[in-house]
Amino acid sequence: MIKILHLSDIHMGSGFSHGRINPETGLNTRLEDFVNSLSKCIDRALAEPVDLVLFGGDAFPDATPPPYVQEAFAGQFRRLVDANIPTVLLVGNHDQHSQGQGGASLCIYRALGVPGIVVGDTLTTHSIHTRNGSVQVITLPWLTRSTLMTRQETESLSMVEVNQLLTERLRIVLEGEIRRLDPKVPTVLLGHLMTDNASLGAERFLAVGKGFTLPLSLLTRPCFEYVALGHVHRHQNLNKSNDPPVIYPGSIERVDFSEEKEDKGYVMVELEKGRVQWEFCPLPVRAFHTIEVDVSKVEDPQAAIIKALAKRDIEDAVVRLIYKLRSEQLDLIDSTEVHSALSPAHTYTIQPELVSQLARPRIPELSASNSIDPMEALKTYLNNREDLKDIAASMLEAAHNLLANDVEVWLEGATNEQSQNHLSVGGRETQLPLL
Repeated sequence: MIKILHLSDIHMGSGFSHGRINPETGLNTRLEDFVNSLSKCIDRALAEPVDLVLFGGDAFPDATPPPYVQEAFAGQFRRLVDANIPTVLLVGNHDQHSQGQGGASLCIYRALGVPGIVVGDTLTTHSIHTRNGSVQVITLPWLTRSTLMTRQETESLSMVEVNQLLTERLRIVLEGEIRRLDPKVPTVLLGHLMTDNASLGAERFLAVGKGFTLPLSLLTRPCFEYVALGHVHRHQNLNKSNDPPVIYPGSIERVDFSEEKEDKGYVMVELEKGRVQWEFCPLPVRAFHTIEVDVSKVEDPQAAIIKALAKRDIEDAVVRLIYKLRSEQLDLIDSTEVHSALSPAHTYTIQPELVSQLARPRIPELSASNSIDPMEALKTYLNNREDLKDIAASMLEAAHNLLANDVEVWLEGATNEQSQNHLSVGGRETQLPLL
């Protein structure tokens, strides 16, 4: 039985806006969070110990991470090298320089000849010898349209036709690898890709126009004992029948608030030819909390906000407070008290949102079948204008006098023709709207 630890989407060096500088280390606390989560994965690999570690791609936010971020990443995988645990590092879309042109950040490990490290930047099969037997790993890195087709070939095709042709070409290449497999040795497909039935999160916006979606049927082949995927940040098994399991372990840390309700972790796998067992292992990552409260209709908005904060456990969490209020309530908010209530959080942001004036109820429309008394119409209007409430009574009184006196004089002085659809006002003739 061969033990494998499958993790993916580390994205080390991202999410700094949700952290702060640790005065003891000089590092952003979110970098320390990501290193801590990766360290827990490596701890488990060493404690078992596992026979192989598979990384599904996206080591960093981009292909040119700062040196201190590269060092933090390398320092953890060096622990596997020291323990003689072979590791496959697959190239994801974020690892590729300039959308695949110019190499990938992970290729440095191959250039340095780091023992036990295999870099998967091409679609090929790697035969890996472990302490408990051999395993075949087909690496399928992030592929773009330009990888399989030329611009001239796609010019006259629709997007649907392009994807169909790309899938067929990939199927042919993958079939070539499958035919060369040793049928007596267990096989794992390690791919960084987007499938047609995956539940997506933030990553759906990260590769728009660069990659393409693959059908699940391309991956569920009887020759694979296990399909290890990367790219999608939410853990999921795409093949419930588990023949073979098609697993996204998800990312190991929350990248932003779009992932605040997702569990983060890695997958432990035990396999032999024709048999596999797997288990998702959650990681204790930092909590993200969005707290939304609408105080636009309450008398004491400050108390409502503090009450909403008190209901949530925000200790050491990354918090986003969003509250809605009316413009005239702005002076009722004590920002000092709100900041104090949020102080137990690791970091926090406050986003007040003004309720739009356009959201007020509309005055009933006038038509041939629906009419309303002018005074009632004005009252309805004034009731929905908080900024005019101080002069509402005076406006109603002026409108009453206007309707009682001036309009009668104007109408009596109008000609019979004018009384139908014209009105003379101030010596100027104005056409009345026909109702």
